[in-house]
Amino acid sequence: IEFIDSYYYNKLELTRFSSSVGKFVGFTEYGVRNAAAWNNDPSKLSAMKAQKEGYCLNNVQIDYNNM
Repeated sequence: IEFIDSYYYNKLELTRFSSSVGKFVGFTEYGVRNAAAWNNDPSKLSAMKAQKEGYCLNNVQIDYNNM
């Protein structure tokens, strides 16, 4: 299971957090600057990593039961 949180502007992906990578990745100049700032904030990174457990792992059983 992978948790992905993407940030878009004008249909262009600026930044993405992926739980498999464990950090933010920027895709534009602005996104790279944001990713660098967010990756230097340990509380932001730990909060995003916790989203996988808090959101994905609690709901995966619901999705599999409905198939």
